[in-house]
Amino acid sequence: MNSRQATTAIHITAVLFGLTGIFGELIQASAILITAGRATFAAAALLLFMARAGHRPTRPDRRTLSVLLTAGVLLAMHWTTFFIAVKTGGIAIATLGFASFPAFITLLEGLVFQERTRASEWAVVALVSAGLALVTPSFDFGDQATVGLGWAVASGLSFALFTLANRKAVSLLPAHELACWENGIVALLTLPWCLAEFTGLRTLDWAWLFVLGVFCTALSHALLVSSLARLKARTAGIVIALEPVYAILFAAILFAQYPSARALAGGAIIIGAIIWAGLQRSAAD
Repeated sequence: MNSRQATTAIHITAVLFGLTGIFGELIQASAILITAGRATFAAAALLLFMARAGHRPTRPDRRTLSVLLTAGVLLAMHWTTFFIAVKTGGIAIATLGFASFPAFITLLEGLVFQERTRASEWAVVALVSAGLALVTPSFDFGDQATVGLGWAVASGLSFALFTLANRKAVSLLPAHELACWENGIVALLTLPWCLAEFTGLRTLDWAWLFVLGVFCTALSHALLVSSLARLKARTAGIVIALEPVYAILFAAILFAQYPSARALAGGAIIIGAIIWAGLQRSAAD
């Protein structure tokens, strides 16, 4: 893959990530079933990919397994809370609330890895917080959209913790194998809570779950990993920050879900802060 193909791949990845909330809206099922179905199809697709490539998953030792279990639990929490946010507050609120995760990473990295937080990173935290205040429909928890935003922020926090756990895991296993194990763990954790619910799924919901698991999860991961072989992580991060833009655009076209001007302003601040942080880091590198 050359640099031009890598750039195309990372933009496709951002579009696939943006479609995640769309499928959360389309699939008529609970958030935990969507999570279980997504993880099951993704793990199966990744296993098939590795088998065709002649790669057999390694058996993790006890230390690696503990890291994988931690990452799997956090990923299950992230996906479940995100789909609850979609069902409760709508796609725009869910994706904009989730977009707060870089601020959580900045705060948590300093605590977990004792890394010094620069003034520019604190500025990003402040901007993201200001953006979230604007995105908040009201400060009344009787408002479904506000409750949805709360779930979305919880999704961002759990994803930040998952990202930090993956910093440990990525040095222990190859990326595709790591993703396969994590998706398998998510499936094992969530399937027991929703097995009976699968019998009531429509054929169309099965199709949406397949697309969500294979394309928006397994394929997007493969594209992300492949593109990172050519692109800097900072550059990839800037493109991935456009995920809420794609999600809001798709939601407007497909479901006529239009965020308020205030929410759009807050979203612009959040996305702008993330892109600015990526550019600052790229310049520093």
